[in-house]
Order: sequence, then structure tokens, then C-alpha cells
Amino acid sequence: MGLIIATINMKGGVGKTTLSVNLATCLAKFHQKRVLVVDLDTQISATLSLVSPQDFARIRREKMTISYLVAKSLKPNHRYKFTIPDTITKSVAGVSGLDLLSGDIDIYDEYWVSEKLHQEALLGSKSDFMDIWNGFEGSLIRDILAPIVDDYDFIILDCAPSYNLLTRSGIMASNYYIMPARPEPLSLVGMQLLERRITTMREAHEQDEHKMLSQLLGVVFVLSGNTMFNRYYDQVIQRVAQDFKPEKIFQTRIPMDVNVARSIDTFTPVVIDNPGTAGSKAFMKLAQEFLQKV
Repeated sequence: MGLIIATINMKGGVGKTTLSVNLATCLAKFHQKRVLVVDLDTQISATLSLVSPQDFARIRREKMTISYLVAKSLKPNHRYKFTIPDTITKSVAGVSGLDLLSGDIDIYDEYWVSEKLHQEALLGSKSDFMDIWNGFEGSLIRDILAPIVDDYDFIILDCAPSYNLLTRSGIMASNYYIMPARPEPLSLVGMQLLERRITTMREAHEQDEHKMLSQLLGVVFVLSGNTMFNRYYDQVIQRVAQDFKPEKIFQTRIPMDVNVARSIDTFTPVVIDNPGTAGSKAFMKLAQEFLQKV
């Protein structure tokens, strides 16, 4: 059975998507693992890091994105043409074993979801709205992935930097979560908010028969290329070390590398586009540390 890994931080701009796609690529290309990247962010950054806009337009036109599968979950009695294996794009970025479940700019209508679940609560004899919502939230992503979870060694969920339905459901579906972070105060606030919210989620779902077991695999620091801040970064990292056990902080740190940004123009992860750079080498090292942790 494959392990599901969520990458998440409540603050954007911390390198979450870059970490997701390059870690997944390293695992597939250099360690011969079967890896699926699932884009749960409406910014579709993970999707456009692995396929071109033209290919994404075709995928979306053919209803091969995560939004189709969410709609299928919301309307289980409707006759849908595709199953999840049909919607997966194989061997993205030319890497055998690296697959993608594309995101979408419109994944679901939250008002429509709320209305549907409210109607279910009114029809139910024992459940109130929060029970119905928690059940749907806890099962949505887990049920979508269930038919193919055994086909992969790792499924990496690139979650949105917001506490929306898909982010919460993705965390609940995962075995582990990784927190990418910059050694800056606002990034640390995002980490603290996430930890508090996950604690609240555990409490809300403690009666769920599919109790959330997701655990923190580790914090990954993404640094700036400006060496004048190195001492300050070390001070901030030391503050984080006071809140987390040593084994919960990855030793590998990802340097800011302009080649990472340039690789986005080629819709290819930097470890494929320019494997000799400092950023690429750091991601390769991180993949080895990741495998040791899991």
C-alpha cells in the first residue's frame, strides 16, 4: 500500500510546490519509485510544473482533472464516464514512474457543497450538519485515491496554502505531512497555525472510524540566496528546534537557486531541467533523507 504524503504550510511562497514536484521527481527518477503527484491547489502550480499550458488545456477540456473526481464524489448516483485511473497523466516530464493527477482552477463550489450536505443532514435521523460535514471532509480525498493507492509507492499531495476543504481532506487522507518553511517569522506563524489546526481536526474527528493518523514527517527549510542573512536564519531555525524534536527537522536545506525559477518556463522540475545546480543537488539529497525517514 502506497504512502500518502501531504506538503502544506498555511503561508504561501515558502517553496511548497517546488518541494512537492522535485521530491516526487527524484523519487521516481533516481530511486525507481512509483510516484503520483496530486495537485489540490487551484493555482495549479504543481500541474504547470509538470505539463505545459497546452497540455493542461487539453486535460481540462477532456475532464481529466481533480475537479471531475470531486464532482463524482458529490454525485455518486450520476453516470460518470471516467474513473481515477483514466484521469491520471502518465510519465510526466519524461520520467517513467512519475504520474500526475492534474489540479483545476475551479475544483468545487463551496456553496453547493454546503447546500448538499445540509440537505443530507435534514434527511438524516441521527446526524447533524457538523457530523455530515466532518464525514465528507474526512473521506473525500481518501475515497478518491482508494482505487489507485496500491499502484504507487508514494502519493504526494500538493495542498493549497489555505485551510479549505481540500486541504483539510488531504491532510486527513495522508499518512504523513511535510512542512516546507522559510526561516522567517511569518513562515513560522504559518507552521504554528497549521499545527494548531491539525490538533483541532483530530479532536473534531476523534469519533471517526477512519480516525486521522497523519503525522509530521518533518520541516524542510527553503533558504534565501543572500548570505548576509545566514546568521539570522540560523537563529530562526534554532527557535524552530525548540518546538520540534530533532528528528522532525530535515537536515537537508534547500538553497534559493535561480535555476529553479527558470525551470518553470520549461514546465519541467529543475532536477530534470538542470540537474547540476545547487538546488537540484539539494533536492536529490532531500529525497535520500526522505526515504530514510519513511
